[in-house]
Amino acid sequence: MKYFLGIDVGSSKTHALVVNETGRCIGFGKAWGGNHQGVGYDGLENVLQKSFEAAREMCGVDPAHITGAGFGVAGCDFPSDREPHLKAIASLGLSCPVEVVNDGVIGLLAGATNGIGVNVTAGSSNNCRGRNKNGKVGRIVGNGAPFGEYGGAAEIVQRGLQMVNHAWIKRIPPTALTKIYLEAVDAKNEMDLVEGLSNEQYHLFPYLALEIIKAANEGDTAAQEIMCWAGEELGWLAVSVARQIEMENEEVEIIQSGSVFDAGEMITEPMRGVVLKYCPNAKLIRLAGPPVVGAVILGMEQAGFDGYAIRAEMVRTAKEIVE
Repeated sequence: MKYFLGIDVGSSKTHALVVNETGRCIGFGKAWGGNHQGVGYDGLENVLQKSFEAAREMCGVDPAHITGAGFGVAGCDFPSDREPHLKAIASLGLSCPVEVVNDGVIGLLAGATNGIGVNVTAGSSNNCRGRNKNGKVGRIVGNGAPFGEYGGAAEIVQRGLQMVNHAWIKRIPPTALTKIYLEAVDAKNEMDLVEGLSNEQYHLFPYLALEIIKAANEGDTAAQEIMCWAGEELGWLAVSVARQIEMENEEVEIIQSGSVFDAGEMITEPMRGVVLKYCPNAKLIRLAGPPVVGAVILGMEQAGFDGYAIRAEMVRTAKEIVE
């Protein structure tokens, strides 16, 4: 029996999955986020080891019996990142072929037919990666607002702060977001909020996006505008990468992965509008299973094994054990 390993390292959580050659997921482990930009490479090694050890304990598979392993890692953005990431992976003691890619790639492998198309990830921040049938790849920077790439939770929270300020300076009408932001940092009032944030005494975190989504659902105009804006921005990421891989006029699959898409139509509909305007034959697909399945498929590719043939079984059984 052959066994394969996939590890999905995000900025907020890490998932490890062991799968046998029939597609059955037999081992799962988790840890906290491992993006080296936040925790360093020692922190990355730590989450790799913790998650892999937990998966091994569940399935009893020895590292020597792993046939291929794939790693999708947040923060693995540029060619210079490859070697230090491979060094961290080496700490697992694997003897099989391995590959490491940005975590935006594994959503594509997990959701698109034969891993061809575009994946837009909207979680703590955002990312977008693509690949066509000839192997041509496309990407964005993947480092958020400084590069004009928006749509993830961090950018939604940043845009929410701007709305709170606009309400305070009376550029827009009052918004329910003001109370949400004041309570998030225990600020006394708007002046205290902006002063504390300006002096880095207060800090905002991506999870606050959940409150913005809730406010939008409850009818707050500013929150609704933010979600529409975020959806359109995610649409532009998809269009940009589809152009790079020369699939804008084809029936390109656009995979939507990440927790922000749990907001539903308030974000998917504006995204769809932008995508279909410029990629009229595109098909938008919400990722059905955990992205870590894509990391397993990547590992299977390294061993010359066709993971797509058993992907449906992997997704089905992964849902039973991935928390």
